[in-house]
Amino acid sequence: MPQSAFTLESLLETHDLPLVIIGADLNVVAVNRAWELGFGATRQSRVGKPCCADNRDCRHRKMFRTLESYAGVYPDYSDAEAPYSLNVRGFPLLDADATLYLGEVQTPLHKCPSADSAAMMVGKSAVFNEFRTRLCQAAETQAAVMLLGETGTGKELAAEFVHRNSKQANGEFVIVDCTILGEDLFESELFGHEKGAFTGATAAKKGLFELADNGTLFFDEIGDLPLSQQPKLLRALESGQFRRVGGTAMQKAKVRVVCATHRNLAEMVKQGQFREDLFYRLSVFPVETPPLRQRKQDLPVLIDYFLGQLAAGGAGYSLTQPALVKMIQYDWPGNIRELRNCLQLAAGLCKDHKIQDGDIHFMQRPVENGNSGNAVDAKPESAQLTGLAQYEAEFIGSLMKKYQGNRKLIAAEMNISERTLYRKLNRLHLS
Repeated sequence: MPQSAFTLESLLETHDLPLVIIGADLNVVAVNRAWELGFGATRQSRVGKPCCADNRDCRHRKMFRTLESYAGVYPDYSDAEAPYSLNVRGFPLLDADATLYLGEVQTPLHKCPSADSAAMMVGKSAVFNEFRTRLCQAAETQAAVMLLGETGTGKELAAEFVHRNSKQANGEFVIVDCTILGEDLFESELFGHEKGAFTGATAAKKGLFELADNGTLFFDEIGDLPLSQQPKLLRALESGQFRRVGGTAMQKAKVRVVCATHRNLAEMVKQGQFREDLFYRLSVFPVETPPLRQRKQDLPVLIDYFLGQLAAGGAGYSLTQPALVKMIQYDWPGNIRELRNCLQLAAGLCKDHKIQDGDIHFMQRPVENGNSGNAVDAKPESAQLTGLAQYEAEFIGSLMKKYQGNRKLIAAEMNISERTLYRKLNRLHLS
């Protein structure tokens, strides 16, 4: 596959979260559409500007020097009148010309989610209305909420909905991504640290727990939280008190807790992979997030919404009746995330902004016992990978050659966890 397919522009719009790309001169090279929506600004207002207000203590400068990925909460001073914090994850990137860039996923810790975020709670089916009613009931209580369901069903959006409709709506909605909280990051990111607490701690920093005081603390993929760190979280939740790393003074924070997971936590408790006391502390008000196949009546309104996003003020897209029928007949194992990605590809393939059934391509699923979730007959491995799956396999294969099979470097360039990369390798039959 030609390397020109992997340009910065093609990379930008494959990310669900706000993504900023920074050049070696420490100026912003590009941002994606999710960044514009999340920050309420145009890309023209950010591109070409310095990455930080103060380059003397710049995390981006350090990354270009060490080529090491990083994650954490950092202050953002781009709005001098109302500075706020960012939950970020940075990683090195190479474009098709082997030019080094820095990619940084940025989640703003806003007090109130944007109107665009609210509008994404789209649906009118009975299943959706029942789900929305359940979320409203959860918002009215002060109980810990556990959002359960498959990946791609919109659990983070549901958590924002609970926050917006709760007594904590005027406080911060702070996201804790448990998939990146390793043993060495947990305490510093959640509880903060004092100046000099460890090498590189040049200033005191508030943790996510403290930032969420009088607001909502959302633990995304709580099932990925390291077992060794779970007692520390339980203690902080029970007492509302904690100490920063390197500190002696006891800090206090009053937070509303919402969690999400696609895992079976009850089974993990039985297997000793998740603490039973923490499980009961977090699962007071469970809410099932319905998969898209159970709310197919919502497909037309969801499609209209996503096509409106893709138009972004330009010429709109239309969907032919055969294309709509094809999408309704599909089971959508990847749920709303897969629907959005499917439409994004279709919009790029169609002619004259009119999406035909031939423009609709579905991601191949892993084949088990000669059958997949969509009744695809078992075929030789080389024949199983078609369309998007073949494209993905060739891309990962090129990275395997480039990094000589080093999964850590491959995952960093793809901006995914090593666990996710491992699953992709198995699904695509790549050793």
